[in-house]
Amino acid sequence: MTEPAPSRPILATDPPPDPTLPGEAVTDPPVDAADDSPYRRALAGQAGAGGTTGRDTGRSTAAAAEARAGQRDGGGTDDPGWERRLIADLAREALVERRRSRRWRIGLVLGSLAAVLLVAGAVYSWFSGVLEPAAGRHTALIELQGVIESGGPVEADSVVSSLQAAFSDRNTAGIVLRINSPGGSPVQAGIIHDEIRRLRQLHPTIPVHAVVEDVCASGGYYVAAAADRIFVNKASLVGSIGVVIAGFGFTGLMDKAGVDRRMLTAGRNKGFLDPFSPLSAEQQAHAQTMLDEIHRQFIAVVREGRGERLRETPDLFSGAVWTGQRGIELGLADELGSVDTVARDVIKADDVVDFTARDSLVERVSRRLGATTGEAIANRLDATSLPLRLR
Repeated sequence: MTEPAPSRPILATDPPPDPTLPGEAVTDPPVDAADDSPYRRALAGQAGAGGTTGRDTGRSTAAAAEARAGQRDGGGTDDPGWERRLIADLAREALVERRRSRRWRIGLVLGSLAAVLLVAGAVYSWFSGVLEPAAGRHTALIELQGVIESGGPVEADSVVSSLQAAFSDRNTAGIVLRINSPGGSPVQAGIIHDEIRRLRQLHPTIPVHAVVEDVCASGGYYVAAAADRIFVNKASLVGSIGVVIAGFGFTGLMDKAGVDRRMLTAGRNKGFLDPFSPLSAEQQAHAQTMLDEIHRQFIAVVREGRGERLRETPDLFSGAVWTGQRGIELGLADELGSVDTVARDVIKADDVVDFTARDSLVERVSRRLGATTGEAIANRLDATSLPLRLR
């Protein structure tokens, strides 16, 4: 009786078993410890994946599967194609990982840089008035650009701070208000006007001149009337000495839509000028009384500021707007000029230093959040949104 041949380990170089022969089972061949083939290394990497990350485990498993597929397809050392595929997969994974790591580093660097710039900008804006001393005799410039209103582009607090800083600087020879405003709140404009007159009395040797660019109307002209002289461009728009309350009435539309307004008030005039309620004759008369009173205040400010230079006509205080050239003829302005010409030829100080107070990024964000919160509260209280405007 023939003794069975001793078994030997199946190496990676052996051909795969033939499933058509009796007793041949298609199983993964055991790996000889002395075998240093790529297939053996791939399986070794799969076996050692227990202490690695999920990504490494997936790569090792994929490599082993690729190697095993190469064995079953008759590959191995006889077919180097599977080795190339394995190397390509590993290289691709390494490249993806490197790119991912590089993106993280770039994002971290950009985020850190943005944070540094934000902090530096906030610090600079906060201390700009201290860190930017004016050297030598100069003309102080204060900008009024945009609508005059609380929390808006031009508000009294900021302009007053700029005026006080300019007047307190011992090198200030004169102040120029560069105005480009269509108007706004009579309260904010009145605060700025009164502060100019007060500081002018405290510093009689420092003149204040207004230079109009595109438009100086209504509340903008209310402020300009406090200046010693008003300079314009011949195509500038000046005037609009009037007051307005504007809104919409939706009662007719609500009737057609079948909508009923339900508003409860304590006080018969609490719903004054509610756009969803009919406007009574009493409310209209009361609103007109307020408008006329504020208009008289506006006219008194213009007459006091311009004095005998005004050439009053029936339309002068009607709310009409004139060109800069016509404004000079009516006494609303003095002569043509710009910031540079006023600084050079009138104040005699060519060096112009900007004293305009500007909000830092942090202050603008805080202001915006505060305004949003205030609007939400006002909406909750159903407050009317019909502010008075100088026009």
